[in-house]
Amino acid sequence: MNDAFVVTPMSQDFELEPGGTYTGSITVANPSDSTSDFAYKISVAPYSVSGEGYEADLATMSNRSMMVDWIKVDNPKGTLKPNETTEINFTITVPENAPAGGQYASILITEDAEAATNQGVKVNSIFEIASLVYANVAGETVREGEILENNIPGFVMATPIEVGALISNTGNVHQMVTTTLEVKNLITGETILPTEQGAGRYAEAIMPETTRRTNYEIMDLPVVGVVRVNQTIYYNGMSSTEVKDILICPVWFMVVVIVFALGLIFGTVFGAREHRRKKSARKIT
Repeated sequence: MNDAFVVTPMSQDFELEPGGTYTGSITVANPSDSTSDFAYKISVAPYSVSGEGYEADLATMSNRSMMVDWIKVDNPKGTLKPNETTEINFTITVPENAPAGGQYASILITEDAEAATNQGVKVNSIFEIASLVYANVAGETVREGEILENNIPGFVMATPIEVGALISNTGNVHQMVTTTLEVKNLITGETILPTEQGAGRYAEAIMPETTRRTNYEIMDLPVVGVVRVNQTIYYNGMSSTEVKDILICPVWFMVVVIVFALGLIFGTVFGAREHRRKKSARKIT
């Protein structure tokens, strides 16, 4: 294939009751520029994260990934022709004794190499995409967490500028953190964010019993100048706002400024000495 397959949505969220049954679906598409049929297979795997950078773990089972055993996928294998799309349905059957709090799983869509080979298609690489399933099971749920850091630099030598935050979740359900960014060029008065397309607002899930570091890059900035960045974070009923004026000063510009300043100093000193020399010469004559 010229391109990998496409899966939507990349994530979905469920509110579950013990003993309840719920249905969901994902859509799998074979791109129109594909040169062959796409044979796929679907499986269910756990989902968790590690570290502040939230590295995805689709292998480790835990008490937060019991939902893997609750999900059943209809028709887990199939084939799509180029420009063809299919909807894959799944059912979540929640046990009566399901623990309260967050449960997380991933629905893995993988190229079925065996089926493709049987169809006479040469498989050069195996594609895999995960559609994430977030769920909260009703019961004794706890929503706790803090905004630990709201980070904006004050000086940078290169663009894009990176801003971010550190968010903790000490509860037993996932929560959403929303970040809004406003950026203005203080020299030209131009608004850089939010854009007309709505960029400047971001949302991330914070998993239970984890700490997440969010990072966002601010693009379309001047090479040299001063911008004002306003970052507001909304999380767990709290908000934090940080405003900073950031000087953008690349190395080459600092070199130019230093050379100019040294030249100015040298010219001033040389001019003063020359003036004194001429004055002394006039006194002698």
